[in-house]
Amino acid sequence: MSMKSAATLGLIGLLVGASAALAEVRTQTFDYKQGDTVLEGFIAWDDAKTGKQPGVVVFPQWTGPSDHERGAAVDLAKLGYVAMVADVYGKGIHPPAPKESGVEMGKYMSNRPLLRARVKAAYDRLLQDPHVDASRMATIGYCFGGAAVMELGRQGADVKAIVSFHGALSNPTPADAKNIKAHVLVLHGADDPAVPPKEVDAFKAEMKDAGTDLQFVAYSGTVHSFTIASAGNDNSKGSAYNPLSAKRSWAAMRDFLEETVGH
Repeated sequence: MSMKSAATLGLIGLLVGASAALAEVRTQTFDYKQGDTVLEGFIAWDDAKTGKQPGVVVFPQWTGPSDHERGAAVDLAKLGYVAMVADVYGKGIHPPAPKESGVEMGKYMSNRPLLRARVKAAYDRLLQDPHVDASRMATIGYCFGGAAVMELGRQGADVKAIVSFHGALSNPTPADAKNIKAHVLVLHGADDPAVPPKEVDAFKAEMKDAGTDLQFVAYSGTVHSFTIASAGNDNSKGSAYNPLSAKRSWAAMRDFLEETVGH
């Protein structure tokens, strides 16, 4: 290699390094409301990006917002999205699993209008963010959050992509699926006892009857909570982290979002 070529490559390297140094993911915690209930949101974005970016609302598992969802939001920001972790239960409510979280989640699974109101409040809050392109909105959810993202679609929100990670798929009003405008990606553990085959079959029928664009991926040897490292690694307990399925599902989500809303 000539000295001139080496110098040119060196200059390119410096420029790339300088550009990377300018990029920084910013985060902020803030309050928002649904009715009289105060909720706590978390938002992440790359302040090096110019112009408006696609928005992604992230819905948490049954214990409420945690480092798992906040980490996902930061990773989404690194990919070029403005990501907001939503709060369904209310500020400061973080029920431990399984008993307390099961009771709290049950309040919303048995009261879908209330769940829809909390879901819509988060969606509307992210729409207001000055960094967000309101025409390119998506949502992802984990476990209980998987039920939440579907309820956003079922109420007709103008969201382009819905992604459920090991999410609850039951729905007492399947006819509402006709309101879904989004493309839907479900990332499921094939051996998940929390979402049995009967529930899966009913969900697929619901999507088919509504004419929804559905991609359904079932990971073999995988149970509930497969993206959550704190779930342990014992499949016999019904919930367990599966690093391969977690990696594959994140890649599937990334490709899906790029296809539907870009970045």
